[in-house]
Amino acid sequence: MQIWPAIDLRGGKCVRLQQGDYARETIFSDDPVAVALGFQAAGARHLHLVDLDGARDGRPTNWEIVRQVVSVVDLECELGGGVRNRQVIEQLLELGLDRLVIGTAALKNPAWFREMCLAVPGKLVLGLDARNGLVATDGWLETSSVRASELVQQFSDLPLAAIVYTDIATDGMMAGPNLPEMAAMQRQVEIPVVASGGVTNLEDVRNLAEAGLAGAIIGRALYENTIDLAEAITVGRSLQATHKTRTL
Repeated sequence: MQIWPAIDLRGGKCVRLQQGDYARETIFSDDPVAVALGFQAAGARHLHLVDLDGARDGRPTNWEIVRQVVSVVDLECELGGGVRNRQVIEQLLELGLDRLVIGTAALKNPAWFREMCLAVPGKLVLGLDARNGLVATDGWLETSSVRASELVQQFSDLPLAAIVYTDIATDGMMAGPNLPEMAAMQRQVEIPVVASGGVTNLEDVRNLAEAGLAGAIIGRALYENTIDLAEAITVGRSLQATHKTRTL
């Protein structure tokens, strides 16, 4: 199982929100580049970036800091937040990002999202953020009437790189992931599912790997030192060798 350490960007700084609430922000570093290099030094092979300003405003905002990060690390990097038109997709891929996470635009314009997936196969990730099973959009500021389990079926035939499934209720709360919901989502599709939200300790990593998840995004737990990144990576790799997990 792949481990994706997370850097959430707001105003060029590395922050974390609780349950997606912009008013409940903790700033962990003024230097996201140094944070990314630290993850790489710990053995990371992947990096999950979120442009929180972009998610809220509908367009990527932290372009320069993202460019700096991808230019100095030797990691597979993905970015989510405000990716909502073809021009932005092309510009971000040219910037050096390997994958882009799209959530709001996929829900609001599924025909466009399908077209983009076919245009850049293997480069787009469907970002499903759910509150009580209902998909949230616009930086989690709005909750739709669409169930995550229904939305994913619309795109199950597309050449997606993965699905990032975030449980908002557990995100940033340091209380463990919503394991049943994560496992249920992976069982519904052949596309690799990456769990996001609430991963707090090594037991959470083991449980997600044993449930068949292809990956796990870890954020606040790394910054508050409740989980060691190198150990999490080791656990993910060892379980990948002993359990039949989907690979990205």
